Amino acid sequence: MFTGAAVLLGVSAGQAQAAEVAYATKCVPPSGIGLPDVNGTTKVEITVPATAKVGDTVDVVWKFTQAASKNPDIIDLPANSVQPSGTLKAAGAQTADIAMQGPRENPAIPKGGAMTLSDMKGTLKLTAAGQVTLTPDAYVVNALSTDTKCAPTEAVQPAATITVTAGEGSSGSASPSTSPDPSQSQSASPSSSASGTPGTSPSASETGGDSGRTDFTGKVVDIPYTCQSPIGEKKATSPIQINAKKNGGSYDLTVQFKKSVMDSPIDIPAGKVKPTMQIVLGGADQGSVTVEGPLNSAPIPQNDPIEIPDLRGVYKPGATGESTLSPGVLTIEAMGTTTTCTPDSTAVSLTLDTAEQASGASGGSGSSSSSGGSTSTGGGLAETGSGDHGALKALGLVAGTAVLLGGAVFTFMPRKRAN
Repeated sequence: MFTGAAVLLGVSAGQAQAAEVAYATKCVPPSGIGLPDVNGTTKVEITVPATAKVGDTVDVVWKFTQAASKNPDIIDLPANSVQPSGTLKAAGAQTADIAMQGPRENPAIPKGGAMTLSDMKGTLKLTAAGQVTLTPDAYVVNALSTDTKCAPTEAVQPAATITVTAGEGSSGSASPSTSPDPSQSQSASPSSSASGTPGTSPSASETGGDSGRTDFTGKVVDIPYTCQSPIGEKKATSPIQINAKKNGGSYDLTVQFKKSVMDSPIDIPAGKVKPTMQIVLGGADQGSVTVEGPLNSAPIPQNDPIEIPDLRGVYKPGATGESTLSPGVLTIEAMGTTTTCTPDSTAVSLTLDTAEQASGASGGSGSSSSSGGSTSTGGGLAETGSGDHGALKALGLVAGTAVLLGGAVFTFMPRKRAN
């Protein structure tokens, strides 16, 4: 083991050479997650041809033999969820910043386990005769949709050298050259799906007092959400509709999500996604009603839209008069992590003429866990980390699954329902 030193393996002319360099590194998680910077040692092995000619384009391979930090004790990282990218510095006969990137390929990494990063590859077009040295520089770890940035904290020694001879028709003069940039890592972030002004409060769409009516269709309302998580604050808007079917003195409720703005960045197994929502009652009635959806029955492939199915529950009125129903807090349990998202403001999707029922919802005494316009999901904090991190307030609706090198959280966005 050594730091700041390089070993060049002896090879004959033209053969690829592999060399390792170790250097002190600081990795910075995204701001707002409550985790400290990580100071560690990165060990990198660089493989390039030992010799080449001016005009050649050579392949360069960056292999991590040790990442600067381990996966913290927060969540298991699934297989094929981590992608590295970085910069390799060329110097000597020519200078260049070589863009390097690896595939999103890794074994499952348990909490506290060593980070396993794929080999990064890039290319360099040689433009001048002489010695060209290659030195590892900063790199980024994209764990699903969150970037953790790592950079050297000391001078790094070259890890490999290419002896470049003058090619036919070459002047041999040095000139800067950069390799074509590989496509950057896909870093998902929440985006608004609003089809109108967020938080608009439409008038009630239906009334339950029409003689003989049993089915009531709510309006689609755009609800702006603010989600707090270890990766900071996120905002997004989701169009939601609440429908009801009268069943005796109660109502069978169905909540539908109308649009998806996010594909799944990883493969999610069947039976791992469970959504729940609190519908906020207003007008004559007070409190909230819980609706929930089934577990996903089929796996969700990577890059496929994540669908939140219809959420269902029963509303038993606790008051007589016009009662309003509005979307509230959404909670999603996914792969062992509970996430929540709270609306900045809500809007009435459905108004019903209700008749008070014994043990109804008024004042939060029914299925409600709150009163007035405030809802509760029964604790609000999800224990997703070790004792060092305490209870992480989860992130819930809006974006896809996000896991980072220094912290993790799952988030989901609804998919447009099939007609």
